[in-house]
Amino acid sequence: MGSHRAAKHARRRAAGGPRRATRVWATAAATAGAVAVAAIGVQSLLIRTDPPPVHARPAPSPQLMPLPDPAARAGLQHVPLHPAREPAIVPRKSWGADESLRTEPPHYSATVKAVFLHHTDSGNGYKCADVPETIRDIYSGHIQSRHWDDVAYNFFVDKCGTIYEGRAGGSDRPVTGAHSLGFNQDTMGIAAIGTYDDKGSVPPAMAEAIARLAAWKLGLSDIDPRGKVTLVSSSSKSRFKKGERAVFHVIAGHRDAYMTDCPGKELYAKLPEIRTEAARLQGRPPPAAAQSDD
Repeated sequence: MGSHRAAKHARRRAAGGPRRATRVWATAAATAGAVAVAAIGVQSLLIRTDPPPVHARPAPSPQLMPLPDPAARAGLQHVPLHPAREPAIVPRKSWGADESLRTEPPHYSATVKAVFLHHTDSGNGYKCADVPETIRDIYSGHIQSRHWDDVAYNFFVDKCGTIYEGRAGGSDRPVTGAHSLGFNQDTMGIAAIGTYDDKGSVPPAMAEAIARLAAWKLGLSDIDPRGKVTLVSSSSKSRFKKGERAVFHVIAGHRDAYMTDCPGKELYAKLPEIRTEAARLQGRPPPAAAQSDD
């Protein structure tokens, strides 16, 4: 019997017949994933291979992340190295600004690089309680007589040292004024209420308030009040032709940019003192100390 079976198997192998050994079939679908079917005797096993799981990629290093576009960068908060305390400022609503007079929305610069100091060339014998009325008169005159879209100056300071918001748009923002023809961009204008030529002395409270205001606004951009800045003229009606580069003190007088005596001889002579005080309020070292650290 055994020899008979062996002979039978030999004949099947010679004729190419099927074996009784375990058979395995494998098929693959290239586009849908791999599927293997294994059959062992009469038993079969279906094996499904799914695509590997997708793992979240780690966040890139901050140094490798692309910078945001200019509009987004403008909204990023900047922490100044030499900040100064924001002084108390009387808002427009409190001095009675009639907002219906304004003809355009506020315009903004990128930053505040310089301060131009002015005087209103009005009387010095005023009572500080009457200053809101004076500012309202200047405001309406700039719009109705000069046909400007708002009051020219960003801020007013009276002889009692009170600071008033001038041009609309936010006292903490770089609002573009109309105070220094040719150099309104990236600057702000402070108007001292009164006349400060050789006939009128500058009250200490006024000088201190101007220094506090300048220190705060320039500190937002890390600008040293004692330094100098280069600005480009936008009007040939100023002291400089349109397109000409001009160098100013960071805290300058209106006369430096325009053919005028403003802010008056006495107030102009106070500028070195105001610059020094503004730098002190920013926490900057005195010049001698700064040199010794180099």
